Amino acid sequence: MKVTEKGQVTIPKDIRDALGIGAGTEVEFERRKDAIVVRKSDRSPTRGRQLAERLKGRGDVGMTTDEIMALTRGT
Repeated sequence: MKVTEKGQVTIPKDIRDALGIGAGTEVEFERRKDAIVVRKSDRSPTRGRQLAERLKGRGDVGMTTDEIMALTRGT
C-alpha cells in the first residue's frame, strides 16, 4: 500500500468493517518504535449522533414546536 502525497493511506475494508470504522469516524495514531498503531478513538460520535448531525438544520416544516407536539400527541 502506498502513502499519497498528502500522507494518506486507505484502511482495508475488512479491517474497517471489523472495527466499525466508517466515514467520519475518529481514529488515533500511536508510534511504537518503528511501527504505527491506528485505533478507533473512544471519542468517536455514535452512528446515531453522526446521523443527527447530518440532518441538523435540514428541516423545512413551517410549524412551531407546540404544533408539532400537538400532532404527535394526537390532540
